[in-house]
Amino acid sequence: MTGPVLSLDKATIRFGGLVAVNNVSFDLQRGDLFGLIGPNGAGKTTCFNLITGVYKPTSGSIKFKGQEIGGLPPAKICTLGVCRTFQNIRLFPALSVLENVVVGAFLRKSTSLFSAFAYLPPAIAETGRLREEAMALLEVVNLAEVASSRSADLSYGKQRRLEIARAMATRPELILLDEPAAGMNPQEKEELQTTVRRIRDEFDKTVLLIEHDMRFVMGLCERIVVLDHGEEIAQGPPEAIRNDPKVIEAYLGEAV
Repeated sequence: MTGPVLSLDKATIRFGGLVAVNNVSFDLQRGDLFGLIGPNGAGKTTCFNLITGVYKPTSGSIKFKGQEIGGLPPAKICTLGVCRTFQNIRLFPALSVLENVVVGAFLRKSTSLFSAFAYLPPAIAETGRLREEAMALLEVVNLAEVASSRSADLSYGKQRRLEIARAMATRPELILLDEPAAGMNPQEKEELQTTVRRIRDEFDKTVLLIEHDMRFVMGLCERIVVLDHGEEIAQGPPEAIRNDPKVIEAYLGEAV
């Protein structure tokens, strides 16, 4: 494929008189590790919601692999190959760790619902295959040893990693991670950086993430776009972002 995996061109959304995201434009190429940062209320999660179909843009364009996806239903966008995690964890608390990942894998099932309810051989075989794929993903995020545990019983950091495994189970080409390091200690954050790089390198994924931990972002992402009050104020490699006066002012209230 040539051209960007994801392209935002002047993406804008208004809620009444409030402009939450205003004329935001950036491209993600295949294999990017791309960060979306900014102060609280900058419009980062709203931007994710535009990309994944939770909100329909008021104006502008959002394209995935050249196809306009702005305004498509979230399930359709996920089927096309875009999946995400959430700022507020959204697991199935009564299901096991393994079952949570299998739920994501069922997006790509080929057998019918009737076959599953009737326990027909094709459905049984496919379910077994999906469980094997789910276990392999739990190995990637270092959760295989708790596969049979209830997801509600995991620590906060492990629940974050489980959400990533479930998103990966949908077989996305583009994965959006909303504050994946939230609630993690320094060692867990280092392990998560390794996991995200592995997802990009071994699984050939493109990654867009929101994160407030600047050390985490600067140590992981190769390109970063910065939002402030819904508008893009900077874009570039980590070193340029770190020293950009507009970025410093947005975070600290004044340029230094």
